[in-house]
Amino acid sequence: MPELNRDGVTIHYEVHGDGPPVLLTHGYSASCRMWDPQVEALSRDHILITWDIRGHGRSDSPYDDDAYGEAQTVDDMLALLDHLGLEQAVIGGLSLGGYMSLAFHLRHPGRVRALLIIDCGPGYKSDQAREGWNQYALERAAEIERDGEAALAGSSVEQAQSQHDDVMGLVYAGRNMLTQHGPHVIESLPDIGVPSLVVVGSEDEPFIAASEYMARKIPDAQYALIDAAGHAANMDQPDAFNRVVVDFLSRLP
Repeated sequence: MPELNRDGVTIHYEVHGDGPPVLLTHGYSASCRMWDPQVEALSRDHILITWDIRGHGRSDSPYDDDAYGEAQTVDDMLALLDHLGLEQAVIGGLSLGGYMSLAFHLRHPGRVRALLIIDCGPGYKSDQAREGWNQYALERAAEIERDGEAALAGSSVEQAQSQHDDVMGLVYAGRNMLTQHGPHVIESLPDIGVPSLVVVGSEDEPFIAASEYMARKIPDAQYALIDAAGHAANMDQPDAFNRVVVDFLSRLP
């Protein structure tokens, strides 16, 4: 299995196909397995790279709060591109992975050919709203710490179907990676200068308004609403999702 060692933390990743590269990042308490419905369609004409965020799937789960966070995740994404010898890639993700893709663009815009932002939000300008989100993140981490993988059973499909080598990694990630610390990502939207596709499921009510907001704020962004899909639009309606993404990728300069 391909692995990247980052300062003693082993990161699991997978590479499929050949062509211009696409790096996809999964959501919180999911894994790279959530992208299985995209492998065949996206790897026909592209290198598709999927990976397990630290604390998730088959990647390591260090028992150290300082090992998790936005900066560490963005650094892992950059290290993956460097490890594979890729100067640029289409950067995309779902939920937490979408937020981290925006954070990656903020720090490394020259490494981003285009953005795929799927069923996610860009953070909060309001301190009060951000604190509300952070409280949810901490409560979710505590629930997983108490109940283990049983806490994922009633979750969105990409979480419920994922397997993790060490469920405690989700606890550390929830406390330190899912929480947010400032409005920098949402404030960066008008400065995005690469082609961007915002995708959301028609039944993913908590993220429709956020997706519409991003599509307005990101210059010339495309917006796609996937009918009869929830939070994991790529899994709920893979054929429709793949058509939208393949069409977007085919039109990139």
